[in-house]
Amino acid sequence: MRLHYLQHIELEHPGSILEWADANGHTVTHTKFYNGEPLPALENFDWLVIMGGPMNIYEEESYPWLVQEKDLIRGAIAEGKTVLGLCLGAQLIADVIGGKVTKNGQPEIGWIPIRWSDQAQSDPLFSFFPQDSVVFEWHYDTFSVLPPEAEVIAESEACSHQAFVYKERVFGFQFHLENTPQLLQGYIEESGNEMIPAAYVQSPEEVLSHPEYLAQNNVWMAEFLTRLVQTELAAKERKYITG
Repeated sequence: MRLHYLQHIELEHPGSILEWADANGHTVTHTKFYNGEPLPALENFDWLVIMGGPMNIYEEESYPWLVQEKDLIRGAIAEGKTVLGLCLGAQLIADVIGGKVTKNGQPEIGWIPIRWSDQAQSDPLFSFFPQDSVVFEWHYDTFSVLPPEAEVIAESEACSHQAFVYKERVFGFQFHLENTPQLLQGYIEESGNEMIPAAYVQSPEEVLSHPEYLAQNNVWMAEFLTRLVQTELAAKERKYITG
């Protein structure tokens, strides 16, 4: 399987996703926008993973590559490729499929409980998650409106749209399951001034005091990706048998 990821800033890379891909022998390529790297042709990848970043989906004037990035996402979805967006990545997908991205009522920064829907709990791709899961968040915007074809599958107390599935092969997660200790430390060093404790904002000390959450998030990410591969292989086998 050929995985291509889109990285917006040097700090925010795919973390444990890269570890999973390496362990499973998948090919990984990338576009790092901050280095001016080109986008791939659609035929050169199977999965598209879109990372987070501090910019917003509507800041095309400041980040002109957002226009081309959205075109690639749109093309990948039209071609039936698997697309996974994380935080900003999920918001970009939402924008491309006709949703709206707006400011959330309150920021969420830190380890936040989310609740998976009953539909997600009955879906083999997500059924391994505890219905109430603690995940890492760092966002101010949210995909507040989604088209009818998109199914919201998770929510938190402060943000009703935490994850969605679109046409079976497109996934948006507002949260981060891919973080590593180095990534968390980097976020805090770069933007720790934003972590002023509030209802849904934790201090750097609180975030760093839960390595067990970080390890569990990585396990969940690896399991989701593994199940996604298995689901796709099973679908291909069924197609081959039925002709």
